[in-house]
Amino acid sequence: MGKRSVAALLAALVAGSLLTGAPGPRAQAAEPGPGDGPSRDLGRGIDLDTVTIPRLQKHMANRTLTSAELTTAYLRRIKAIDPRINAVLRTDPTALRQAAASDARHRSGHTRGPLDGIPVLLKDNVNTRDMPTTAGSLALAGSPPDTDAALVTRLRDAGAVILGKTNLSEWANFRAAKPTSGWSAVGGQTRNPYVLDRNPCGSSSGSGAALAASLAQVAIGTETDGSIVCPAGMNGVVGAKPTLGLVSQEGVVPISAEQDTAGPMARNVTDAALTLAVLSGGDTPRPAASPAPTGSGSVPGGSPDDRHGEPRGDLRGKRIGLWRLPSLGPDVDAVMTRTAKKLRAAGAEVVEVTPPYQDRLAELEFPALLSEFHRDIDAYLATREGPRDLAGLIEFNRAHPEERTCFAGQELFEQALAAPPTTDPEYKAMRAELKDLSRRSLDETMAAHRLDAIASPTNPPAWTTDCARGDNDVIPSSTPAAVAGYPSLSVPAGSVGELPVGVLLMAGAGQDAKLLSLGAAVEHRLDAWRAPRYLPSTGSGSGSGRAGSAR
Repeated sequence: MGKRSVAALLAALVAGSLLTGAPGPRAQAAEPGPGDGPSRDLGRGIDLDTVTIPRLQKHMANRTLTSAELTTAYLRRIKAIDPRINAVLRTDPTALRQAAASDARHRSGHTRGPLDGIPVLLKDNVNTRDMPTTAGSLALAGSPPDTDAALVTRLRDAGAVILGKTNLSEWANFRAAKPTSGWSAVGGQTRNPYVLDRNPCGSSSGSGAALAASLAQVAIGTETDGSIVCPAGMNGVVGAKPTLGLVSQEGVVPISAEQDTAGPMARNVTDAALTLAVLSGGDTPRPAASPAPTGSGSVPGGSPDDRHGEPRGDLRGKRIGLWRLPSLGPDVDAVMTRTAKKLRAAGAEVVEVTPPYQDRLAELEFPALLSEFHRDIDAYLATREGPRDLAGLIEFNRAHPEERTCFAGQELFEQALAAPPTTDPEYKAMRAELKDLSRRSLDETMAAHRLDAIASPTNPPAWTTDCARGDNDVIPSSTPAAVAGYPSLSVPAGSVGELPVGVLLMAGAGQDAKLLSLGAAVEHRLDAWRAPRYLPSTGSGSGSGRAGSAR
C-alpha cells in the first residue's frame, strides 16, 4: 500500500467526527476510581478518556481549548497517577513550549494537520536528540542520541507535542529466557492500571499502561512479534502494527529489520489512524476551522453515528475468519463467542478458521531472530556511546548487578552472539521459509474463505507479575502477521473480570487502510472500552491464561 493511501483512509474514519466534533465511539467514562488523580473532565464536554483528536482540534480551532491547557492536563495526570503504574520514564521539559508554539499556529491559522498540539508519548527505544533513549538498559543511560528517529521528526513536523518517554520491557523483551514484561533496569516495573499486581504485557508496556490511565492522547510502540498489540489488548486500548516498512525504523533500537516496526497506540481507532498517517509520511487532511453542519450529505465510509458523531462503518457483508485459539482458556474463548455474536448481529459473516503452518513458524522464528539481532544491534550500538557491540553489552550486564534484579539472565544475548551470521545459507533458508509460510498462512486462509480479515484473541487476562516466574510462554495470535510483515490491529473486545481482552484483526500485505476502517466499525459495534479502576489485586491468585513474552 502506498503511503498516500494511508492518508486516504482518514476521509472514511475522520469525516464524521469533523462534521460534529462529537466524542469518539466509546462507552461512557467510568466513575473516578481509587487513585484516579486529577479530573479527566476538562469541561466544555472534553473528557480525556473519551475525546478524539478531531474533537480536540475542533475546540482548538474554535479557541475553546489550547494545546497548553491540554498538555498541562496530561502532565498533571502523569504527576498524580504515574507513581501507581510506573509507565512514564520522563517528561519532556520543553513540552509546554512545544504546546505554546502550536497555539500560536492555531491562532494564525497555519496549523500543520490533525496532530498539531496533540501530546504524544514515545517508547524509550525511539531515539530523541533531547532526551535519553535507553531501551530500558543502563548501558544506554548516558548521553542522548545525536539525532531524532525518523518517526520523531515526522511527529515534530506535524506539530505534535512530544510529552515524554515510556518504560518498556528491557531490550524489547529480547534479553532473558524468562523475562518479566514491563520491567527494565532504568524504569523498574510497569503495572497494569486495571489491576496493579497484574502485568501490562511487553514490550510496549509503558505506552499501553499510560494510555489506559489517560496520561497522553496517543503513544508510540514498537513490535517485532506482539509488542504493540499485546500491551494494547492487556491494557484495554487500541494498537496498530503497520505493514513492514510503512513506518521508518531509522533511529529505533532494533531486534530484526525483517520484522521490526513502530506503530501507534491510542484509546480509539480514529486517533490511531491519524497518527499512522503522520508516521508513514502520508498527507493528512486538515481539520476544518468551521465544521460543516450536521446532516450535510453523505460521509465516506458510512453515515455519522447520531450519538457519537463518528462514522459507523458498515459490517454488512464483511467476512471475518474467527481463529479461536482455545489454548488461551475458556474465559477468553467466551469473549470471542460474544464478539462473533455482536459482529454477526451487525451484518458480518463470521466463519471459524485455523491458519496453517503455525507449529513450523514457531520452530523457525526464534533462531532467525537471534542471527538478525546480532547483526542489527551491533549496527545500532555503533551509533551510541556505551558498549559498541553485543559482546560489549554482555560484559556490561555482567559488571552491573542492577541489570540482574528482575531479568536475571541474558541468555538471548549469549545465544545471539553464538548464532550463525545472516550470510549463512542455513539462516537464509530459515528466513525464506518463514516469509513464505507466514504469508501463505494468512493469504491461503483469507482466499479459501473469501475473508476481509482474520480475528483472534489478542491476549489472555493479565497474569500476576512475578520476577521469579517470568512470563516466558508465547501468545501465538500475533505471530503470522508479525513474521509476514502484514498489518494487525487490536481493539478492545471485552473483559475477564476486571482484566481487558482485545480482538486482533489481521489482513493482507499493504491493507492497513482497509484494516483500520474495518477496525473502526468493529470497535463501534463491540463498544467494549472502559476506564481502569487501579485495583490493588483481584484476589484470584497468580492469574489465569498463558503468559506471553511479546517482543
